[in-house]
Amino acid sequence: MHTVSGGEVAGILVAVFWAILVSFLAVALARLAQTLKATTKLVADVTDQAVPLLADASTAVRSAQTQIERVDAIASDVQEVTSNASALSTTVASTFGGPLVKVAAFGYGVRRAISGRKDDVPAKSSRRTVIVGRAVSRGRGKKD
Repeated sequence: MHTVSGGEVAGILVAVFWAILVSFLAVALARLAQTLKATTKLVADVTDQAVPLLADASTAVRSAQTQIERVDAIASDVQEVTSNASALSTTVASTFGGPLVKVAAFGYGVRRAISGRKDDVPAKSSRRTVIVGRAVSRGRGKKD
């Protein structure tokens, strides 16, 4: 029989160590390859889903921009209508305001004169002059 020397035992130990190391590296590389395949598939799926989502988002942004432009147009129209209504109100107030005050004062004077006649108040003491909404006695300093 052949006796095994110390160098041969060392060579066998190194060969076994290398075999175990290569096995571990092969398992690690196989797992890394599976991970890379899964990652590639995931990226492809995300890309397939992201492109339609980006198209939808772009459409939504365009639609929102259109709606904002419409609201802006409506707001400017409302502002124009408001300024026209204000101008119309000012015109009506200046056109009819003075005559309406005079008509109201005249009506007040007529009612006062009629009510004074009905109460049998002497005509001299009930006579008053109407000046734009105020009644002023004819004889200011005189006592009746």
